[in-house]
Formats: sequence, C-alpha cells, structure tokens
Amino acid sequence: MPKSRLKLPQLEASYCGPLLEIESHLIENQKEIETWFRQAWLETPAPFYASVDLRNAGFKLAPVDTNLFPAGFNNLNHDFDALAIQAIQAAVEHACPKAEGILLIPERHTRNIFYLESLAALSHLIELAGFDIRIGSLEPIAEPVHFELPSGKVLTQHPIKRVGRRIVVDGFSPCAILLNNDLSGGPVALLEDLEQTAIPPVSLGWWNRSKFRHFSLYTELAESFCKVVDIDPWRITPMMADCGEINFLKREGEDCLAKRVGELLEKINEKYRQYDIDREPFVVIKADAGTYGMGVMIARSAEEVIGLNRKQRSRMAASKEGLGISRVLIQEGVHSFETVGRDKKVAEPVIYMIDHYVIGGFYRVHTKKGIDENLNAPGAEFVPLPFTESCITPNTDISPDADPNRLYTYGVVARLALLAAAREQAETKTES
Repeated sequence: MPKSRLKLPQLEASYCGPLLEIESHLIENQKEIETWFRQAWLETPAPFYASVDLRNAGFKLAPVDTNLFPAGFNNLNHDFDALAIQAIQAAVEHACPKAEGILLIPERHTRNIFYLESLAALSHLIELAGFDIRIGSLEPIAEPVHFELPSGKVLTQHPIKRVGRRIVVDGFSPCAILLNNDLSGGPVALLEDLEQTAIPPVSLGWWNRSKFRHFSLYTELAESFCKVVDIDPWRITPMMADCGEINFLKREGEDCLAKRVGELLEKINEKYRQYDIDREPFVVIKADAGTYGMGVMIARSAEEVIGLNRKQRSRMAASKEGLGISRVLIQEGVHSFETVGRDKKVAEPVIYMIDHYVIGGFYRVHTKKGIDENLNAPGAEFVPLPFTESCITPNTDISPDADPNRLYTYGVVARLALLAAAREQAETKTES
C-alpha cells in the first residue's frame, strides 16, 4: 500500500470523552485561522525549520516539545517531497536571497546511522531545491569521511576551516550555513562573528533557549488564537510551572519542585472536573533545555518527587553531552489516546515544518510505553503520516476526524508552536 494511503492510528473513543470538538472548531473557522496566521507571519518570520511533538487526548491536543534543529527527515513520507522542496526554496530566499550553495553543520555524533540517514534525506531535498550542498564537521577530521548507508546512499562529511569571518570547505564558502546541531554543549567559537548567515541563528541553540520561555510565548499566542476559533485555550495548551534553580544530586530545590508539582496537578484536576474527564492527571518534569528525551520524569503526586533514589537523581541530573541540569520545566502531562495496530501501541504525531509550511510528519510509536509516558525513548518506532494535498486545507464534507481534517488540525497546533519559536528568534535578534 502506498504510504500516502496509510490510515491514521485509531483514536480510542472510550478514553477520550467528547470527541471531535477541537477538530470541528478549527475546520469551521479555517478561513479566519489562515488569515490570522498570514498576519502573524508578516509580523514575525518563521525559523528555517522545526519539528513539533504533539499529544492527542481527544479532549485536548497540545504540543509538548518544539525542536529547532530537527532530525528524522528520513522518516517522512517522501511521496510529498515536493512540499518540502518548495518550502526550502522559500526559506532560503528569506534567509539569504542570493544563496547558491549551503554548508550543513550536523551534530557531533555523526556515526549514528539513523541520524546519518536523516542528513542524507535533508541534503537530497536541498539539492532538489536547486542548491549546491556540503556537509561539514565540527569534529577535527583531516580528510573527507564517507558513510555507506543502509538506504544505499553515500554521505560525505568534510573538514571545515575558518578563514577570516567565513567558514570554508575545499574552496566552497556559501553565504548560508544551515545548522543541524542544537548546540547543547554551548556556543562554538568557530561559528561566532561570521559574515555568513547561520540558519537558524546560533542564539537559538539549547545553550541559550528555555522551554519555559517557549511555552510562555505559546500560551500567550494560544489565548489570542482561541478567541478567533472560540475554544478554551486549555484545549490546545499544556499548563506549566517552574521553580528556579535545582540540583538533583544535592537535593537542592526539591521542596520547591514538590510544591509546584502539587499546585499544577490541582489546576489540572480543576479542568478535568470542569470537563468531566475521568482520568488521573500527571505532570512531566523535563530539563528546561535539551532534547533526545533525556532528563525526563513523570509524576502523579507531589510526594513522588521527594526522596528520589540515587539512580533517579542521576538520570535527572545529566542531559545531552553530559551537561548538568540546573532548571526544569514542570509541564501538564497530556495522555496519548492514539494507538497503532491490533496490539494498540501508543503513538504520538511529530509534525515537520520548513519556513511556515507544514511538509509532513510521522507517528512516534512505542511498544513498551503507556498512554501517560514519554515515547521519546529507546525502542521508539516511526510511521510516516499519510499527508496528502488535501490536508493543507480541511474537508467540510467528511468527518472532522477523517485523515485530511485531523492532519489539518495537527498542522494548526504545530504552526502555533512554530510561531512561538519565531517570537523566540525575534527576541534573540533584539538582544544581540
């Protein structure tokens, strides 16, 4: 069966309470929504690209993470590469109108086969968009390194050097440098004070970003947006809290964390009572900066974060590249009632955007995780979403939960998260 004809995972109606209310409101207000977004993008241009993790509980559909240096392009449905190619052309034109070539700077762990496949897929899309491309290396390598991938593609990574205020690869020195490295380890001297355009800007790396700030901006935008579509902002917004500095190994900030967890759980309970939702609320405690699902724990009561054992504290104390965690985001947990297959594997959609265009996505599926657990963990599988041309606009003649309409709904909420990231980008430009 062609990927474009794959069906969406089932939404378990027995768990969800009133179904289709969110989708119905968005579909009915499609014209007003697109007008609202068009004005928003004129005021605040989008980042070059992003991926957004969503959770769908039926009664609530909300983003839980926004990645501005996404991998996973090899998991997209390539039947619709044309959407990505057109978006890349628009994104490069906005960032560096005269660009003819692009230097791609990847993560340091480039021997990860899945990540290499993502780089190969992204590079191929950039080439199809009409740009010459090289993949550089922040690691010190003397000669080009070639990787033969399971897909049959050969990926070449080149040594780079700094010449004045430019980065050069064997005489190749384009005006655009595309970062696919989230800079969790901090700013890199090689990338500072360049006359070339870095996209996204270095200031959006995890050394500088805050998830709490991102979701604060998202909350503000959702409140404005929901006045247009006439729904409670909570339906598309994860509530959250923070408690300043924390040190898990030294147990510093533990009491504050427990207090904030208890307060947030009570706020969630109030909304559950308002909507007659018969489920147990939970919160997700995650590193305020970072990705790869590291530094994440689930709590269903304030007591669960008091007296963590050494293994739990060690897991929460370190993030990517071994960096310590000193701040956390306490985020409302959103159940995922979407399941795949007869064995009902839990799934969550991940939506990809280039510029302000939705170009596709996939379902992250996990066989060993439940409806209230983090799926971004070892053992996750990926199922391409069945994006079709009709998902760009909803179809009012069919069910609100039919493929094009649920995908349109995903795209709307993901674009709201992208707009919050655009506001972040604007703030960092103002600060610099």
